[in-house]
Amino acid sequence: MMDKTTTAPEALSTLKDGSSLMVGGFGVPGTPFSLINSVLDSQVRTLTLIKNEANEAGLGVSLLIEAGRVERLIISHLGLNSVAIAMMNNGEITVDFFPQGILAEKIRAGGAGLLAIVTDIGIDTILRRQEDVVNVAGHEGMIEPALRADVALIHAACADRSGNLVYEKSARNFNPLMATAADLVIVEAEVVVETGTIPPDQVHTPGAFVDHVVPLDELLPEYGVLQHHVRYTKR
Repeated sequence: MMDKTTTAPEALSTLKDGSSLMVGGFGVPGTPFSLINSVLDSQVRTLTLIKNEANEAGLGVSLLIEAGRVERLIISHLGLNSVAIAMMNNGEITVDFFPQGILAEKIRAGGAGLLAIVTDIGIDTILRRQEDVVNVAGHEGMIEPALRADVALIHAACADRSGNLVYEKSARNFNPLMATAADLVIVEAEVVVETGTIPPDQVHTPGAFVDHVVPLDELLPEYGVLQHHVRYTKR
């Protein structure tokens, strides 16, 4: 039986300078803090980071940003991170903003093998890019290229050894989308069970999308709100 469990350093061994990195999560819920710490330990630099937001200063992906490891951010908002805002204003990082729904849809399209989506969101605002405007059935829309990454870091409540995943409530957020839209998908899991333990109709992300599963021996204090009743028993 296939066993995808490994350690974080081993899973991240192919991550290199200049890689693009998707990171799941919306604030704390669903953010893979332990994997982020392992990326920090790896010393890779000039990363392109794709995440819904930049966490708060001193937390999560902000640690990578503050350490000068991130060259470009592709995100929905920065409002909770004054350090990242200052670095953007000082020209230390490049930031591409997208409305949250558009960011999610660009990632979904990347996972579905599409080249781009067409949307009228922002068409009559400063977001309009005339060179990308097209006419569809009499309506103007903008072409938004799909998003993929070299590596995706995912947090799951439970995984089996073949990489089938279950997310907990709102911690699901961007994780299922990102798990389909990267060349290498690394998951940290609160609980790892034997293959076949998770009922098929309860699987949120099939193991076919997952390359590595890193068991979490304990939850760091950063996970705070993720404490919940685990429905599965470690094996």
